[in-house]
Amino acid sequence: MVKSSSRQGSASGAAAEGADAAREAQAAPMTGPAPESFEHALGELEQIVQRMESGALSLEQSLADYRRGAALVGWCRRSLADVQQQVRILEADLLRPFEVDAADDSR
Repeated sequence: MVKSSSRQGSASGAAAEGADAAREAQAAPMTGPAPESFEHALGELEQIVQRMESGALSLEQSLADYRRGAALVGWCRRSLADVQQQVRILEADLLRPFEVDAADDSR
């Protein structure tokens, strides 16, 4: 019984750590230069993941890459949110039900 509660505790602890990491990514200040574009940010994130997965980084470099990755994830999320808001604004003005004029029907 104790072992099962320990597992549950570690599972909820892992979930809490995941939520903390997500909040950190959103709030992480940009370390290094801001990316030129969303696509550049994704490319840099892919490079960071490859370096970290290789296992060849020192602890300090892993931490620096993690911080940069968290900042890039936050930057990407903010960029996506900005674009989504712009699309909502555009859709509100442009997307309306199509109505045919009576004059157009006479053709």
